[in-house]
Amino acid sequence: MGFIDKTYLVFSLLILFTVTLVQSQEEVEWSPNFRFTWADFKGLAPITSSAAATTASGISYNFSTSYENNELKVEYTVGAYFYPTRSWYKPEVCNDVTLSHEQLHFDITELYTRKMRKKLAETKFTENVKEEVYKIYKTTLRQLNDFQNKYDSETNYSRNLIVQERWANEIETVLKD
Repeated sequence: MGFIDKTYLVFSLLILFTVTLVQSQEEVEWSPNFRFTWADFKGLAPITSSAAATTASGISYNFSTSYENNELKVEYTVGAYFYPTRSWYKPEVCNDVTLSHEQLHFDITELYTRKMRKKLAETKFTENVKEEVYKIYKTTLRQLNDFQNKYDSETNYSRNLIVQERWANEIETVLKD
């Protein structure tokens, strides 16, 4: 096997490993161009659930610290993610309105991801960075959960079409800003 063949083999294995790694992460980062199809919902619907569909999404973060001119510097990334294998739907009761409702759950997760980034950017951290970042994260998750519940309640889980459309327009407007 010559140099080119070995390089190709290593490169091929690297691609295979990368694809496998991405697939094993079972997550999709929020993007304004990513819109759900029912094929994205890969989980099995629980027999006992009365829900038509469930969107599993969440916020992930990481951070690092350093000192610059004797001043603490905190760098962070925060992202909204969708988890296809933990998301499911019941085809016999779902339609395009239901899919739009589920998409908005993911969009709301992105909205709160941005709120967390803003809060982190505004925070003057102390030596307790880890605890301070975690507290912001937990507060954001509580607020996100409350907002998601309010959304489901007000739209009656997508059945109130007028309110569903209002929510969609409001969230779309906020995400464009």
